[in-house]
Amino acid sequence: MNPGSDLAALATRLRGDVVKMSHRSHVSHLASALSCVDIVVAAYWGVLDVTAENVGSRTRDRFVLSKGHAAPILYAALARLGIIAEETLTTIGQEGSPLAEQPAPYCVPGVEWATGSLGHGLGVTIGILLAARLQKNPVKAVVLLSDGECNEGSVWEAAMFAPSRGLDNLVVVIDFNKWQATGRSREIMALDPLAAKWAAFGWHSEEVDGHDIQALQSAMRAAFARCDGRPSAIIAHTIKGKGVSFMEDDNNWHYLTPNDEQLARALEELGLA
Repeated sequence: MNPGSDLAALATRLRGDVVKMSHRSHVSHLASALSCVDIVVAAYWGVLDVTAENVGSRTRDRFVLSKGHAAPILYAALARLGIIAEETLTTIGQEGSPLAEQPAPYCVPGVEWATGSLGHGLGVTIGILLAARLQKNPVKAVVLLSDGECNEGSVWEAAMFAPSRGLDNLVVVIDFNKWQATGRSREIMALDPLAAKWAAFGWHSEEVDGHDIQALQSAMRAAFARCDGRPSAIIAHTIKGKGVSFMEDDNNWHYLTPNDEQLARALEELGLA
């Protein structure tokens, strides 16, 4: 089996983890988590140096889930990496659990910030990278934004600031699944042309298939290899609810959680039944 097939299989297992978590604990935003699974896999497996052994080190790379409502995929990835115990996933959203529906800072190793309130992840990551520069630590960072999050003024303030500091060790990936809480992203705000907007702010900007793990990894690796003083923005075109046919591109699954029958159907479609 080639590495690409291994990562695709891993992405499928992570989708199963996320669906089970939503079913068990009635955690919403399931479709938002499913749309960015492949982005998370691309970043953690083969681009960033984040492991169970170095997760407590200041010199580790950083992954910041700015779209905090997709927290289940972050938790599932940390479990698959061996950073947190897989049994912890069964407690998400329950009283006393370290895993809230939207992440709290340092609730478990590998969670870098509280990102339930959208628009903060990019600015915080810029601060982390500037601190690492002062400490002469060779840190890379990937920040995952949602397309609806790009409505926030704080995102664009940070987007202007990062190029002024020459942060070419920063990659932003926008999970462009074309939906936000109450409607189509392009109808609520004039996002297009999104790639051109980031380029106009001084970023290297490109568009990729957000479900092609190898293409995502190639784009991230090229971004970090450039060393030209510009941060990089990757517009990842995705499908909300990706992987489960009756959830795909259906914004009702921004809020719904699967019942027993829907769980069984989803796992069957994923080949995990």
